[in-house]
Amino acid sequence: MKTVLRLLLTALAVVVLSNLLSGVSVDSYWIAVLVAVVLSLLNFLVKPLLILLTLPVTIVTLGLFLLIINALIILMADGLIGGFHVDGLWSALIFSLLLSLFQAVLFSFLKEEKA
Repeated sequence: MKTVLRLLLTALAVVVLSNLLSGVSVDSYWIAVLVAVVLSLLNFLVKPLLILLTLPVTIVTLGLFLLIINALIILMADGLIGGFHVDGLWSALIFSLLLSLFQAVLFSFLKEEKA
């Protein structure tokens, strides 16, 4: 149940960011849910491989290259989903940063209380 709620919160963040940023567009709320699902799958399957392949660059840049990897994941989702469009690398980078910020804030409400 918590996973479904996280996906729905991510979809909400995608819709909000598509309204705030001029370089990102989402056609409908269902497309936003699909974007949330595809982003979670890409982050689970593709991102670790990209991190492993670019490890030397990531070390040299002190981890800042991970921002580029996140933007590339966003651009991959753009290529896979019709109805979700990102204008370019800079738009994807800004979208990725703001999406991470929104997710951190929204997911903080889901934390369980420790007894």
